[in-house]
Amino acid sequence: MERPVRHFEMPATLGGKLHAWRFLIARRVVQLGVLLLFFGTVAWGWKLAGAPLLAGNLSAATLAGAIPLADPFAVLQMIATGRVPAATALAGAGLVLAAYLLAGGRAWCAWVCPMNLVTDAAHAVRRRLGIRDAVHLSPSIRYWVLGLALALSAAAGVAAFEWASPIAMLHRELLFGAGLGLGLVAAVFLFDAFVAKHGWCGHLCPQGAFWAVAGRAGVLKVAFDDAACTRCGDCIRACPEPRVLDFKACADRAFVAAGECTNCGECIAVCPEKALRFDLLARARGARVPDQAPTEGTAP
Repeated sequence: MERPVRHFEMPATLGGKLHAWRFLIARRVVQLGVLLLFFGTVAWGWKLAGAPLLAGNLSAATLAGAIPLADPFAVLQMIATGRVPAATALAGAGLVLAAYLLAGGRAWCAWVCPMNLVTDAAHAVRRRLGIRDAVHLSPSIRYWVLGLALALSAAAGVAAFEWASPIAMLHRELLFGAGLGLGLVAAVFLFDAFVAKHGWCGHLCPQGAFWAVAGRAGVLKVAFDDAACTRCGDCIRACPEPRVLDFKACADRAFVAAGECTNCGECIAVCPEKALRFDLLARARGARVPDQAPTEGTAP
């Protein structure tokens, strides 16, 4: 007998609301915390063990003057130019890549990228005003933009996306003062608000495309309990990448496998049946019930 479908209802109490918003609050704390570490180092001279706490930017930084950190996509663009990055850049990219492979999916996009604040604000405007898409964009466009960024890097001899990235511009303007770079950030906001839902992050950003490719190998996944799910669809409506919540594919694997998943937790927060949760990939696979296991010769 099928279970009755019920939908998520926002709790009336403050405690209940805070619980429902727990992932959103956590993401904002992390995003603003990262910005604060950079800003505090630049503006107030924050130090750790006598060295600048977090010097640099989101493309390349140094933690406590000793630990290199580098954006793997920026380093990949450098490699595309034909130049061999410095050993510290390669080591920094390896550290960051390893961290986000543990975090899984496009965790960088939802938990660290400052543009997420802008695009989430645009989405709130769309929802409040009831704005519909003016154009339809395929999510696969971002992979073409990723390829174009690497091709232009090879042709021009510079990391192409780093020169035109609204992410880098917003980060720079927030740290060093508002300037012309905010014009591009404003354009992304208007595009997301009035032209296409999740237009930048969900369809065009090559940085997100890079993390979607890498994120398939992530350790932390959104696990899916098919027996508990009533297919109410609340998770799909809350998800910034709704196509990743393919119920059949999720049931076959017992987790969300798509690299495009941002691990934002919004689907978990609104699931009335608690059919979704964060879990390690190995544990999620082990929790798959026998009659949902793939047949012999089928990839998990």
